Amino acid sequence: MTAITDLVIVGGGPAGCAAAVMAASVGVRSVLIEPDALCAKLQHIAAINNVVGGRASGPELAAAIAEDVARAELCEVDLGARVTEVRAYDDHVTVTMDTGRTISGSYAVVATGVGPVPVSVAPWLTVAAGTDPPTLWGAKVPGEVVGSLLVVGADRPLGTFLRAHPALGATVLVAYPPEDDYKVDEVRGDARVTLLPVARLSVSEDGGSALTVEWVDREDQPGSWTVDTVYMNLGSAPVPPPGALIRDTSGYCPPDRQHPRVITAGDLRSARFQRIMAATGSGSQAALRAYYGLRGVQSAKHGGSPY
Repeated sequence: MTAITDLVIVGGGPAGCAAAVMAASVGVRSVLIEPDALCAKLQHIAAINNVVGGRASGPELAAAIAEDVARAELCEVDLGARVTEVRAYDDHVTVTMDTGRTISGSYAVVATGVGPVPVSVAPWLTVAAGTDPPTLWGAKVPGEVVGSLLVVGADRPLGTFLRAHPALGATVLVAYPPEDDYKVDEVRGDARVTLLPVARLSVSEDGGSALTVEWVDREDQPGSWTVDTVYMNLGSAPVPPPGALIRDTSGYCPPDRQHPRVITAGDLRSARFQRIMAATGSGSQAALRAYYGLRGVQSAKHGGSPY
């Protein structure tokens, strides 16, 4: 089945939802496709301190955004479908889903964001088979941890985790490679945190309920520690759908490298601007770019739609 619309929005996070709301506000019809719930990742952020509007938590913000999308009458929301291909042509785009549905639109906004980096791509880290530590992002049980806790990697969820659990009764050891040196500034002053800059690290079971951590530090000195809980926090990687998206050397999809009818927004654009406010702004901007393109308003600088 093929549906025809003005704008196809792939991804229902803050960027995709902002694109839908902005599109509706200027009379642009859209279909928003999301395999989960709208703003599902926000449900895992217990405390927010960098979003205007008085929303103190991710679930509150997610609920508010979903209400805004529901009021956007020109937007059809298709939940539970995963995009398997995006194709771009001179005068339209097509988006195919795993449900068998194909949507044709004049433009597409792709805002599929990022996912956690797997252990396999961290050459400095070895995790014993069967250990399978969970990611810190979305962790559900940290408030119950009262012993020692190891966080492997110093990516941004670490700061969110600590702010969300001010009464955390655990010693938090943060082991991180050289590429994460600048990231620890956010948590350096937290008395609960012990920073461990490492060159190599391994995690294995100790035969009981605890885990053994062994490392070699930056001065080639070995060390070990037994911990009760381990969380992976290695960073994120872009997850564009197959098809027309053009990646840079880091795997992200910069807007200025895409087909004129494919507009990337949110965290998918770059590792530098992965913040909720930046994502919503880029989603709104992407919808306006499609709007100007639909109206035939060209940019003298770029030879295409204003961005």
